[in-house]
Amino acid sequence: MKAAVLVIDMLNDFVKGSLKVAGADEIVPRIRELLAWAREKGMPVIYANDAHIRGVDAELKLWGQHAIKGTWGAMVVEELKPEEGDFVVKKRRYSAFFGTDLDLLLRELGVDTLILTGLVTNVCVQHTAADAFYRGYKLIVVSDCCTALTDEDHEMALEYMRRVYGAEVKSAREVMEGI
Repeated sequence: MKAAVLVIDMLNDFVKGSLKVAGADEIVPRIRELLAWAREKGMPVIYANDAHIRGVDAELKLWGQHAIKGTWGAMVVEELKPEEGDFVVKKRRYSAFFGTDLDLLLRELGVDTLILTGLVTNVCVQHTAADAFYRGYKLIVVSDCCTALTDEDHEMALEYMRRVYGAEVKSAREVMEGI
């Protein structure tokens, strides 16, 4: 097994800004700890970040202007910013695979297992999990490194990914002790 940690949309707009997700700031320290562990193990760390085109992208019609490419809102929060050797994939849709080179990057890195973290559990995390599943990746969703707009949405999405995509749902501690 060769795993990579995927950090989805831990951006200023979602943690501190215009579309702030309640509880997003609470998962930052656990993601930070998980990333330090992954880097220490030589595991690839990949950021999948919304980088919308103002006034163009379909998601903006549903959610309003957010994470506009080149703005503060589209930047990874300071506490989790990418380090040298990390990878960044810009996305314009919920899934980190749609219209990006994420699959090519993962295959070139020899990755077969994705450890998913970030925002929002039942939107971008779940859609990314679906596309990863369709491409044959094993999935580990880190339950305490993701959150949603409601606890119910978070729990329903975790159960859905477990049941429908065969994802392992584990805490950060379980991931770090088990790999």
